[in-house]
Amino acid sequence: MSTRSAVARATGDTPRRKIPAGFIYFFGAFGGILFGYDIGVMTGALPFLMQDWNLEGDAAGIGWITSALMLGAIFGGALSGQLSDRIGRRRSILVAAVIFAVASILLGVSPHGGLGYMIAMRWFLGLAVGAASALVPAYMAEMAPTRLRGRLSGLNQTMIVSGMLLSYLVAFGLQHLSTTWAWRSMLAGAAVPAIILFLGVLRLPESPRFLVHKGQLDAAREVLSMIRPADAIEPELREIQRTAELESNVAARTSWSTLFQSKYRYLVVAGVGVAAFQQFQGANAIFYYIPLIVEAASDVSADSALVWPIIQGVILVLGSLLFIAIADRFNRRALLTLGGTVMGISFILPAIIAWAMPDANPMLIVLFLSIYVAFYSFTWAPLTWVLVGELFPLVIRGRAAGMASSFNWIGSFAVGLSFPIMTASMPQHAVFAIFGGICLLGVLFVRTRVPETRGRSLEEIEAEGSR
Repeated sequence: MSTRSAVARATGDTPRRKIPAGFIYFFGAFGGILFGYDIGVMTGALPFLMQDWNLEGDAAGIGWITSALMLGAIFGGALSGQLSDRIGRRRSILVAAVIFAVASILLGVSPHGGLGYMIAMRWFLGLAVGAASALVPAYMAEMAPTRLRGRLSGLNQTMIVSGMLLSYLVAFGLQHLSTTWAWRSMLAGAAVPAIILFLGVLRLPESPRFLVHKGQLDAAREVLSMIRPADAIEPELREIQRTAELESNVAARTSWSTLFQSKYRYLVVAGVGVAAFQQFQGANAIFYYIPLIVEAASDVSADSALVWPIIQGVILVLGSLLFIAIADRFNRRALLTLGGTVMGISFILPAIIAWAMPDANPMLIVLFLSIYVAFYSFTWAPLTWVLVGELFPLVIRGRAAGMASSFNWIGSFAVGLSFPIMTASMPQHAVFAIFGGICLLGVLFVRTRVPETRGRSLEEIEAEGSR
C-alpha cells in the first residue's frame, strides 16, 4: 500500500484540500444541537405518551422513561473515551450518530404500552447522548486553533440549549397531531439531525492529535495542511507530539488511587462536587417536566402547555450567550455564588408564599422557575465545565474529569427519576423547596471547597490545595 493511500485512509479518505473552519465548527456545533435535542424532546412527547398509554398514575414509570436516557449516558460517557482512543474521534462520532438515528426510529415505533421496551430504547439512546457529550467538544477542541479553544465551552453550551429549544419548537408544531402520532413523530424526528450530523462528519478528517497518538505523522501533517496556514503546520505538529509524549509519561505513573493523594484530593472533591451539585440542584426537573409542572399549577392540560418549554428554552439560549460575553470578566466563584443563591431563593419562595398566602396564584411557581432558569443558564450550567477543565492538573485530568462527568450524569438520572415520584407524594412547591436547599448547600460548598481558577495557573491552584 502506498504512503498516499495510508494517509487517505487515516484521514477518512478525504482528499487534500482546505476545509473551511465554518464547516468544521458547524458540524461540531451540530453535535451539540443533536445532544440538546435528545435531552429535551421527551419534555414535549411525555404528555402525549402519558395520555396514549394511560400513565397518569404511574409516577415510577414516568420517571424511568425520562431518566433511562441519563442512565445510558453514564455508560456512554465512560465508554466513549476508550472507543475514541481505539478507532478515533471522527469514527466514534459517526457511531454515536448511527445509534442516535436507530434508537430514535425504534422509539418512534414503540409497541403500544411497551413500557419496558421504551425504557430499554431510551437507555440505548443514552449511550449515544453520553458519548456525544464527551466526543464532540473533544473533537472540536483538537481541530480548532489554540486562540479559539477558550470559547468552545461556552459555544458548546449554547449549541446544547439551542438543541433543547429546537426540540421544544418541534413539539409545539406537532401538538395538533393525534395523540399517538404526536409523541411518535417527536421521538422519531431526532433521527433527522442525527443523519445530518453523520453526513457532515463523514466529510471531515480525523483529529490530528489522534493520528499523532497512533504514530501516523504523515496523516496528521496532511490533516493540518487542510485546516492551518502553511507556516503553522510544523510548529503545531511538534507541539502535539510533545504533548502526546508528556501525556504518555503521565499515564504510565498514574492510577485511580492518584486522585485520592493528599495533594490532589482537594481539587478532585472540588471539581466532582460542583459537577454533582449542578444536577442535584434540580434544573432538569424543570427541563424534563415543565408541562406537567404547569398542569399541576393551573387548569391547563400538559399537552396544551407546550409554550412553556419554549419560554424556558429561549431563556437558556439567551443566558448562554450572556455567559460568553461575561465569562472572563468575573470570578468563577462569584458567578456561582450569585447564581446558586438566586436559584435557591427562587425555589424556596413559592413554598413560603404557599404557606403564608394559601390563596395566592399557584402559577407564581412558574414565574420563579423562570428566574431560576435565567440565573442557572449563565452561571452553573456553563461554569461547571469551565471549572472541570481548569481545576485538574494534567497528571489526574483524564480520570478526574471522567469521574466528574459520571457524577453529573448520576445526578441527572436521580433527579429525572425521583421528581415525578416526589410530586406524587407531596406538593410540588415543597419538592422545589428541597431542591432550593440543595442550591444553597451548593453555594456553601463553592465558598468553602472550591478555589478560584480565573486568571490562575494550574500550578497556583494545585499549590493552594496542598496548603
